[in-house]
Amino acid sequence: MNDTPETEAAPEAETGKVASDSPPDRLSVDPKSPWFNGEALSRGVGIVFKGTERFNVEEYCVSENWVRLSMAKTRDRKGNPLTMKLTGPVEPYFKSDAPAEQPE
Repeated sequence: MNDTPETEAAPEAETGKVASDSPPDRLSVDPKSPWFNGEALSRGVGIVFKGTERFNVEEYCVSENWVRLSMAKTRDRKGNPLTMKLTGPVEPYFKSDAPAEQPE
């Protein structure tokens, strides 16, 4: 009976670790967007799209397989970057490790 609680507790701990080490399913760099996540962006998120690392990604969604890429210096009439939506496999990753937790 002692094995059951230990076995159940271990997957929960692993699940929490995996969730914190993977970037969100959908992320945007625009602070006005509902998918903006400052914590994830502060760690630095890299995107590999169709096997190529992209540096001009404004927004991405892994589950729907798309990215929005900014088109150089082109702006719309409201001053926002003009973007183009492309579909394909999206692989996000964190560029830096998780910040160390500070003791209280």
